[in-house]
Amino acid sequence: MVSSPPHAKKCYRACVSYDGTEFHGFAENPGVETVAGKIRESLEMILGNRIDITCAGRTDAGVHAEGQIISFDAEDFDYRRVQKSLNKLCAPYISIRDLQEAEDFFNARFSAVSRTYRYRILNQEYPDPFSHRFSWHVSAQIDLRRVEQATQALIGEHDFSSFCRKATVLVDGKEENASLVREVLSINIKSEEPYIEIWITATSFCHQMVRSIVGTLVEIGKGRLKESDMASIILKKDRNFAGQVAPPQGLSLMKVGY
Repeated sequence: MVSSPPHAKKCYRACVSYDGTEFHGFAENPGVETVAGKIRESLEMILGNRIDITCAGRTDAGVHAEGQIISFDAEDFDYRRVQKSLNKLCAPYISIRDLQEAEDFFNARFSAVSRTYRYRILNQEYPDPFSHRFSWHVSAQIDLRRVEQATQALIGEHDFSSFCRKATVLVDGKEENASLVREVLSINIKSEEPYIEIWITATSFCHQMVRSIVGTLVEIGKGRLKESDMASIILKKDRNFAGQVAPPQGLSLMKVGY
């Protein structure tokens, strides 16, 4: 007797929002709770099969998302039932906003052509206990004109070594420094007192790139660095010349372009 062939798996994609405060980043890490780990464990409980999750951007500990995209392969299932069950299991810090079948070979990471992050700053004298999970409190006055002028140097393709952690890749069995060349497509500054939002869209980002850029822009906005310093910091390709790394809680992954 010939056994029946296994059911073919389909590719699925989901849009996920989360408050990253309680998680040690998105990517799974043994011994600590992560966003990916929580979603995977919940999916496996619902579907009864091993699931491997891919995301558009691996956010760090404490970083949030409103439009994170994930993909995974699984046998055919009822979208609405699984989405409802996932939201029950992942609440209150993770929400599955959309779940649907994707095109064959769709990959949340490698199919993406852009990512948009928003960094929120609370710019007033006193902190706000109701916004501290989602913003960076900066008490010194920030000059938005200086910040906007400095952002112009960041647009386009550059080596962002001054704003990223060094990384290595294996090439023919040998470790080599990974390229930190990235293309920034746009930067927009939005202000609605007492909040300042910095929106950055790029084809991709290297580790801590957005937070390092924001930290440098804040130094410029406070007058500790000149607007023209941004271009020279980029050219130096040295992390020591950029400003501090802004704290994680102000950062959110807002949108992924495909």
